[in-house]
Amino acid sequence: MQALVIEPVEPSDKTPRVSGARRGVIRNVRFSERPGECRVRVTYAGICGTDLELLRGYAAYEGIPGHEFVGVVEDAPIGEQHWIGKRVVGEINAGCNSCEWCHAGICEHCPDRSVLGIVNRDGAFASHLSIPPQNLHEVPASLTDEVAVFVEPTAAACEILTQIEVTPSSHVAVVGDGRLGLLIGQVIRSTGADVTLIGRHEHKLSFGNKLGLVTCSSKEVLPQKSFDFTIDATGQPGGLRRALELVRPRGTVVMKSTFHGETPISLWPAVVDEITLVGSRCGPFDKGIAMLEQGTVQTTPLVSGIFQLNDFGSAFDLAGRALKVLLKP
Repeated sequence: MQALVIEPVEPSDKTPRVSGARRGVIRNVRFSERPGECRVRVTYAGICGTDLELLRGYAAYEGIPGHEFVGVVEDAPIGEQHWIGKRVVGEINAGCNSCEWCHAGICEHCPDRSVLGIVNRDGAFASHLSIPPQNLHEVPASLTDEVAVFVEPTAAACEILTQIEVTPSSHVAVVGDGRLGLLIGQVIRSTGADVTLIGRHEHKLSFGNKLGLVTCSSKEVLPQKSFDFTIDATGQPGGLRRALELVRPRGTVVMKSTFHGETPISLWPAVVDEITLVGSRCGPFDKGIAMLEQGTVQTTPLVSGIFQLNDFGSAFDLAGRALKVLLKP
């Protein structure tokens, strides 16, 4: 099968070795269907901030990236063949099924887990992928493939509401006007809370306005310590600092950013103001699907381009500047 592979950059006489340097190449690789898993033909795969960071060296990743996908099941193990022919999306964490985390139904913290396109498991930037049947969710007929590919990041946004109690009286700041920030803003707004999306890009903030969000340029002066909850979705080192500046004493900062590199930050203000820091990652697919099916979260305005897998270079370049970019294997 054809796939995008991230691999280390080999040094040459003209190109010296750069620690952690990575490159993406299109290769024909042999598809390996894992025992007891389903083979899914990928229809669309979405490029997210984590994929961009993997190419920059995040987590020293090597392999086939991509974890946001929609596809069709072509093969399934005995007892799971009812999946064959169905349109599906899939949860990205596959646990060992024997540890205490897996027994508790929290496989995303299984110490031996694999993660689609991120940890020890080939991802969705390929014509096919292998995934456990218990990770699959059928796509409702009302959702197009172009919308269904947003289930994974929408579920990640919904995870925030399982971690903190947002009410109609809450004042929330979403720091970051990218694809994830725009999804988070819509999800949090569904609670009736007062939500402000803060960003640096006028064209992205305009999308937020079209989606009905209150937006604010990061150049504007906002009162510090004025929000009950702040959510860092910038994907940049400065995002957490900004979120900490804006949250009120005894408020909560939700951390959604993953990126290559470190975050230099002073945490003593969080101690003095008794701030709660919450890490937030994957989320409930059923809630993500419902949000999209009900129209609570709109995604069509977020699609900046659709590219064939062979043109991944142009796709990644645009994804670094625009909103959501899709690959079509």
